[in-house]
Amino acid sequence: MPTYSYKEAYARIRREYETKYLAAREAADMRRSEVHLAIPEVEELDRQLQMTGLSLMGAATSGEDVEARILAVRRRNAEIRRRRTNLLKEHGYPADYTEVQYECPVCSDSGYVDCVMCSCLRKKLVEAAMDASGIGDLLRRQTFDSFNLAYYEADPAAHRRMTQIYGRMKQYADRFTPGVSESLILFGGTGLGKTHLSSAVAGVVIEKGYDVLYTTAVDLISEFELQRFGTRSISAEQETTADTSRFFDADLLIIDDLGTEVVNQFTTSVLYNLINTRIMRHAATIISTNLSQDEFHRRYWDRITSRVFGEYIVLPFLGTDVRALKLRQ
Repeated sequence: MPTYSYKEAYARIRREYETKYLAAREAADMRRSEVHLAIPEVEELDRQLQMTGLSLMGAATSGEDVEARILAVRRRNAEIRRRRTNLLKEHGYPADYTEVQYECPVCSDSGYVDCVMCSCLRKKLVEAAMDASGIGDLLRRQTFDSFNLAYYEADPAAHRRMTQIYGRMKQYADRFTPGVSESLILFGGTGLGKTHLSSAVAGVVIEKGYDVLYTTAVDLISEFELQRFGTRSISAEQETTADTSRFFDADLLIIDDLGTEVVNQFTTSVLYNLINTRIMRHAATIISTNLSQDEFHRRYWDRITSRVFGEYIVLPFLGTDVRALKLRQ
């Protein structure tokens, strides 16, 4: 599981922008030096172009017929550029060969246009945040647009319920605000769309520029075990350092498959501390579980169940295993 946050990703990408901005200018300088060696006349023309600013200043302060003098300087400058372009073409170089070639011509690789974030920087930040969430590939596939309510049509009650839940979760994502948005717990059997809709919410929230972290219950407990005991559950799939602070700090934490972890004094203590701390901080959490509500009550401490059922919005999923339906098709 990635250990960096949205803020860390932003800092890293800003450094990348600074590096590629300077690299683009250095590359242009090298191409210009190459051309100067190959075509000495171009070097002389570039020297004349560098004097354009002084020529314009002199024309502006001449005191007489200023507009005509400025126009003459500009015409001369345009002629020099035309001659320069022709020389490059005659020697087999593209007309823009010595120009700075930015990856993004809109912002010149600065990441901003008139103090507004450029779309290129926003795209990279969204991609980084998706990767930092822990389910980057899933977020790109499981969106609200790709959620098909037709799979629930065989059961009218299930279709009505899932249509309501779909609308509720889409509205939740669109209106998500840290410190304001409530937490959700999704109940229902395997393959009813809990992970899909959680991923869809995460994608929208990330697009809004907030820090989202996804984890399974097993991996969550594994991280705390590593921090506390220096060991991890053998079911954990990815190596990482034991930095559990990100579970408390994320704007939105998604815990999938709660109920699949081993339940003991340590794990229930971890869950209670995490759930309670995030409630106290008004930090939104989405929990999904295959347990029924009765099973949830029997499995966890009263302190956990009372906090969850007292503070979370409960969304019971209905229907037939969609994954099984897709396989049969």
